[in-house]
Amino acid sequence: MRRSDPLANSSELIRRVYSYVAYRLGDGPDAEDVTSDVFERALRYRDSYDDSRGEPLAWLLGIARRCVEDTFRRPVFEGGDPPDARSAENVEAEAVQRLTVAAAVSRLDARAQDLIALRYGADLTARQIAEMLGLKTNAVEVALHRTLTRLRPELEGRREEEHEATGGAVRPPAEASASPSGK
Repeated sequence: MRRSDPLANSSELIRRVYSYVAYRLGDGPDAEDVTSDVFERALRYRDSYDDSRGEPLAWLLGIARRCVEDTFRRPVFEGGDPPDARSAENVEAEAVQRLTVAAAVSRLDARAQDLIALRYGADLTARQIAEMLGLKTNAVEVALHRTLTRLRPELEGRREEEHEATGGAVRPPAEASASPSGK
């Protein structure tokens, strides 16, 4: 077994692991706690890392997937808060968009949620996801395409509903550039 330090580039690894976890759980304290758990486990089992079996990110994301699954198994005693979305531009529009995407993704099956989180949260390529999950790259690409095809109409429909419900206060991106006054 070849060994190198899997945590050598920790700042980049923390960012990517957190992004994956936040895609699955939402931004905020829960994602931060799970990310901490991931790195705690990684430190504890650092000697088990074998760089001939894959990159450190794939190893950490494997740990993160188990930590997220553990979180889903825990009983929930209090209502969850919506993801914390902050932006210097338009806090309201960004918050609505993030909540809309989170709600749409939460209605997907666990496998599809995991694929979306690995692709867009952890920023992995289809090839990297395939290696990590033991699948063919084409199978991952097809699954991602199908998942995005299922999400697209729901997200576009929700943006239109929100626009109508708010009287134009929150505009879809296409309309935002068409009318600077927002009316």
